[in-house]
Order: sequence, then C-alpha cells, then structure tokens
Amino acid sequence: MSEIIAQRVIEESVPGKQVTLAHVIAAPIQEVYESLGVENNGAIGILTISPYEAAIIAADIAGKSAGVTVGFLDRFTGSVLLNGDVESVEVALESVVSGLKNLLDFEVVSVTKS
Repeated sequence: MSEIIAQRVIEESVPGKQVTLAHVIAAPIQEVYESLGVENNGAIGILTISPYEAAIIAADIAGKSAGVTVGFLDRFTGSVLLNGDVESVEVALESVVSGLKNLLDFEVVSVTKS
C-alpha cells in the first residue's frame, strides 16, 4: 500500500520598506475626480507604500513640502492620493520619495508623470 503525503504551502506577504508607485496625473479627465470624490485642482499624485502604515508618514511629508491636499490615505493598503496644481504635486511626490529613502532607508521608484 502506498502512502500519500499531502503538502501544505503557506504563502505570506512580507513587504519590505518600499515605495512601489509614485505617479503624477497632470490633467485627469473630470470623471476621475468625480469617481474619487476630490476637487479638480489640476493634478493628482498617487503613491503606494509598504509597510502600509508608512502612508501616514508620506502624507505628512507631502503636506509639509508643497501646497497639496491629501485626498485619500489608507493605512491598511499603503495608498495615498494627493491633489493640487501640477508643480506642487510633483514637488510633494519627489519629497516623499526622497524623504523615505534618506530618512528611513526605503527602496524607491522614480516619480513618473502622465
């Protein structure tokens, strides 16, 4: 009689300290603003960060570095949405990426723009 051995694999997500997306949408269509529930201020900045709680730090850095509004912050997914004029959103995202890299030794991506 042959013995059947079952293997159980447990996969777990263990995020490192990283910024995985830093993107400026320079002139979103109006439907994007409406679906997000934020005002049309010229641009939207999007960040995804892990560990997720670092989204709080990112929003604070962004708000202190440029004239942006935090449109959305989710400490359970690491998502941050900023809005403001294009230049302010760009400055804010660059400050977040630089700050997290230099202060907290995060792995970061370049800020992109569309």
